[in-house]
Amino acid sequence: MSATALEQPEELAFRIHSSHGQDTSAALSKRSTPAPAGSRSSYQGQGQSSTSVIINEKPPRRFKSSRLVGEYAKPWLQEWKRETNWDSIIFYTGVLIALCLSAFIAWNTVRTIPNNEYCLIMDDRFAELDMDTWSHEIQMNGFGTGSFDWTTDDDANAYVDDLGLHIVPTLTLETTKLTESQMLDKHARSNATSRTMINPVRSARLTTAGKKTIKYGRVEVEAKLPSGDWMWPAIWMMPQDSVYGEWPRSGEIDIMESRGNDAEKYPLGNNIVSSAMHWGTLYDTDAFRLSSGEWGSKRTKYSDGFHTFGLEWNEKYLFTWLDGRLRQIVFFDFTKNKNMWEYGKFAGVTVNKTVHKDTWSQTGRSNTPFDQPFYLILNVAVGSTNGWFPDKLGAKPWSDESSAPMRDFWDAKDTWLPSWGEEKDRGMIVRSVKMWQEGACSS
Repeated sequence: MSATALEQPEELAFRIHSSHGQDTSAALSKRSTPAPAGSRSSYQGQGQSSTSVIINEKPPRRFKSSRLVGEYAKPWLQEWKRETNWDSIIFYTGVLIALCLSAFIAWNTVRTIPNNEYCLIMDDRFAELDMDTWSHEIQMNGFGTGSFDWTTDDDANAYVDDLGLHIVPTLTLETTKLTESQMLDKHARSNATSRTMINPVRSARLTTAGKKTIKYGRVEVEAKLPSGDWMWPAIWMMPQDSVYGEWPRSGEIDIMESRGNDAEKYPLGNNIVSSAMHWGTLYDTDAFRLSSGEWGSKRTKYSDGFHTFGLEWNEKYLFTWLDGRLRQIVFFDFTKNKNMWEYGKFAGVTVNKTVHKDTWSQTGRSNTPFDQPFYLILNVAVGSTNGWFPDKLGAKPWSDESSAPMRDFWDAKDTWLPSWGEEKDRGMIVRSVKMWQEGACSS
């Protein structure tokens, strides 16, 4: 018996053969066409039931290219690409030239500073607190800045260990037998009614006055600054003798000043250090703004590690630096002015109807009053009323104009005391101090 199938696209045909001679067909078809050659079938021998299945396959689809034909734009072959390359070359060449120029300027700045001969007069690595070099200044009056600390000679406020010299502010109630009521009402200048009080914080101030001084030379101090709100660390110099009169007539040199406030919360915090020269005829005419500078860093907090703060000073110039002479904080050239009196434009200035007197020009030196021996001071003050911590900045808990700023500061202790942290962090740690006198050492 033969098998026949009807087939067309999407058609499936079946023919069932019976061994009894019967022929049954089932087809799913819309129209009939002969089966093409190559149809697949299944066949069983005669006398047995058999089933034939014929499956039609669609012919393969002819591949059709999607490639564009004819003329079309090819922008990547145009000239502009080469021009962009030239732009890049010009840009990077300019950057390289700028870097080379900056390096040359920095090198030339250092090159033009003479390498003068110096004599090392002090090299203290703080194996101990050498009282032949240092003295404690003990005061409660704020030293003219209105600071709130009481400077002491207590070992809790200044001591030496393996890290170096520590200058640490402490609460008065922690390191004395005073009670809070006594601090507020019963001792020294305190009075509860007027809201005056004994200084709520104690700290230390160490100086080389009368022991180690230089008139021109170099200073290098390696230190880690304190961390804590409203702390004021300083490395600075004052004249051994007030030859030209009371402050600021005889000058002041601030090698480094900073603030302990966290830079992430306070815009003038512990990522900024500053330097200044103070000089003027009266307190109100201090011309430090003409001779000051600062160095700020976005990535460095100077309370996180040790840094070296330096001074170089002679008859022609004075400059301070941070971690090397190339990183200058302030540079002052005395030779560009006839004298400091004329540079400060003090002539004709009056304060409280008093005409200022020129006490500098008669020396004939352009650097007066910075022409006398100065000694070194290390201290950590707390608070002030002289503007070092500006009012209305960083949630400052007192006003410089308040009738009782120290009491306001103390009453807000819950806002600042937690920031002081452990003793090792709240203090300034000084690893070494070196001083050189300009000129050859005497035999």
